[in-house]
Amino acid sequence: MDAAPPDGLPPFEDRTDIENADRGFVAALSPGVVSAEDGRVLWDGDAYGFLAEACPGTAHPSLWRQSQLCARQGLYEVVEGVYQVRGLDLSNMTLIEGRDGVLVIDPLISAECAAAALALYRHHRGQRPVTGLIYTHSHVDHFGGAPGVLPRDDATVPILAPAGFLDHAVSENVFAGPAMARRADFVFGTRLTKAPDGHIGSGLGMARSTGTVGLVPPTVDITHTGQTETVDGIRILFQLTPGAEAPAEMNFLLPEQRALCLAENVTHTLHNILTLRGALVRDAHAWSRHLGEAVDLFGDAYDVAFASHHWPTWGHDNVVRLLVEQRDLYAYLHDQTLRLLNSGLTGPEIAEELRLPPALERAWHARGYYGSLNHNVKAVYQRYMGWYDGNPAHLWEHPPRALAERYVEVAGGPEAMLATARRYADAGDPRFAATLLNHLVFADPDDEEAKEALAGVYERLGYGAENGPWRNIYLTGALELRKGAGAHDPTDTSGMTSALTVSMLLDSIAIRIDGPRAAREPRIIIDLVLIDEQRRHRINLEHGALTHRSLPLHRAPKQHAGLTLTLTRAELLGLLAGKGLAGIETEGDRGLLKRLFSYVTQPDRGFAIVTP
Repeated sequence: MDAAPPDGLPPFEDRTDIENADRGFVAALSPGVVSAEDGRVLWDGDAYGFLAEACPGTAHPSLWRQSQLCARQGLYEVVEGVYQVRGLDLSNMTLIEGRDGVLVIDPLISAECAAAALALYRHHRGQRPVTGLIYTHSHVDHFGGAPGVLPRDDATVPILAPAGFLDHAVSENVFAGPAMARRADFVFGTRLTKAPDGHIGSGLGMARSTGTVGLVPPTVDITHTGQTETVDGIRILFQLTPGAEAPAEMNFLLPEQRALCLAENVTHTLHNILTLRGALVRDAHAWSRHLGEAVDLFGDAYDVAFASHHWPTWGHDNVVRLLVEQRDLYAYLHDQTLRLLNSGLTGPEIAEELRLPPALERAWHARGYYGSLNHNVKAVYQRYMGWYDGNPAHLWEHPPRALAERYVEVAGGPEAMLATARRYADAGDPRFAATLLNHLVFADPDDEEAKEALAGVYERLGYGAENGPWRNIYLTGALELRKGAGAHDPTDTSGMTSALTVSMLLDSIAIRIDGPRAAREPRIIIDLVLIDEQRRHRINLEHGALTHRSLPLHRAPKQHAGLTLTLTRAELLGLLAGKGLAGIETEGDRGLLKRLFSYVTQPDRGFAIVTP
């Protein structure tokens, strides 16, 4: 790490991050592996042992340094009574010792890794029961492991989350879940071999665990900034930060411990305004304002800041500097993008032109390890202007394969286009070589020579990327060109279903209806009478669209349903899981349910990305 910094990087001799990442170390999980009951490996931190070596030519030195820091694993003391388990999943799990037990913050992605993290803590700090749980925000790596730490059949443990948490957790992880999961295979390099020329991390952490994902609904909503709650004798002051890193997110202060939790709003990287796996575009302006508010709101009441990823920052002045620089990072990104778009530049043009001020560019925590300046500029543009850049030629373009076939024809055929692409690659322009070769592959996905040439260009782009997701995307693209899409990520997300409201469950069915086929169907009306809710949910399939509404039982609709099911919520979950109508009271035509389900499609979890 002592080599001269390339590309205007901060000085590698600055060891502050290294010292902070090692500070407070108690013990590591040994071996650093978490397995399922059937022996399947869900997490293997030991596989990154090669990061102890010097940076090879197959990785950007700055990303290699970041991966070395993120690969540190084990239990760490932040301050007395505040501990973190880092390096056992993509995110951190933080534990605050209370009067009778321990408050868990962000229980990782999977139940198995969360249980292993809690066991590591208990081995060194005693068998404290979990007396509270906090979800800092609505992303799966901060709630999915909850079943692994919560006492079984104990509904008395308070679970705190920002208002709107459940709605946003569902909309992101269920409604668009299959497509996001497929894209996430690229972003996190799920299929890549952990090696110097393969997977070396994601910039935000190392990787995602592949265990059992659950969703235990919160019991206490944090509804406003300034709200205080006490859990197991631990006093907590909250700041809501909606629209920043997540639609529902919050920072909070532990006054007695003089520790500030910054959730995922401030980490040691430039974050995403739009994640490359897909999500709602975030509000860089609101993000900056929230960080400015945090400086004023929490004053001088803390000596350390910790987050849901990476390592803490100690020293009040150091934390303020971190907050101010991150505040200005998102403000500059937002404001300069708007300045340039109002001068007529498009998203790609702004992304090519915009650079950070020197003071931010040379701050390690502002480097683009997870988000990048390039794709974040395009995200800000998209938030305000949408996909269309105003050029009529871009209003009604052909879809990718049809467009590719025409490009190949214009280029003089496949052989000429392949030769041209190779000239650009040899001349040091792999970006345009990738564009040409991508058209060639989309025009003829059976052209093995073109696919291999494109895979080689993707490897070059990946090896030179400072951004973790960019590296993983390029290298996964190369892998899939050579070996095909392969198996989907084995993460089990079925445990999230039980947390959904009835309306959310019905919405998740509605988005899977085959509309063209269902549009030929006469109207179907089915009533679900939920005994434990004392409400009637009316399902209406008409014009190819499934809609629904909820009514109190005493308000009977004027039109009779063709089928009425009287059932409990548990029976509804069983019905949707394919267990049938056994034990459920029915009235009317039971065949309507079969007809309705015949229009429900299954998402393709391995759809093509680098080929048509």
